[in-house]
Amino acid sequence: MKLVIQRVNYGSVTVEGNVISEIGKGFVVLFGAGEGDTEEMADKFAEKMIKLRIFEDENGKTNRSLTDVNGELLIISQFTLYADCRKGNRPSFVHACEPERAEHLYEYFLEKCEKLYGKVQRGCFGADMKVKLENDGPFTIILDSEDWKN
Repeated sequence: MKLVIQRVNYGSVTVEGNVISEIGKGFVVLFGAGEGDTEEMADKFAEKMIKLRIFEDENGKTNRSLTDVNGELLIISQFTLYADCRKGNRPSFVHACEPERAEHLYEYFLEKCEKLYGKVQRGCFGADMKVKLENDGPFTIILDSEDWKN
């Protein structure tokens, strides 16, 4: 599982010319599921992401979490996070989770975030989406399940 977490001032997703989700201050999160990913990893990542202290406090230190700033989440599925570009010039996606399982994990992750936090907007799994955001900082964090294995 891979998450690209971007601290933003705002974000939105458009599908077929219609804005389907938008948020103000918070995180735009690109979510990718890989082969072998589990619901347990989704649980860990959801809890870690919501508790990340990457918003500035009154002293300019990154000590505040999403909850502390009353932020919002916009979570977008993106299998291309599993692009393998080591050979040739055309990316391979053989390590991305198969679509049915990936959609299940994406939905599971969304539900977990909604239970833990509540302020969750979403992309549209498998759709051609246009994503707009203003990255605040810029500040981007990557969580990768490969880094969490024992």
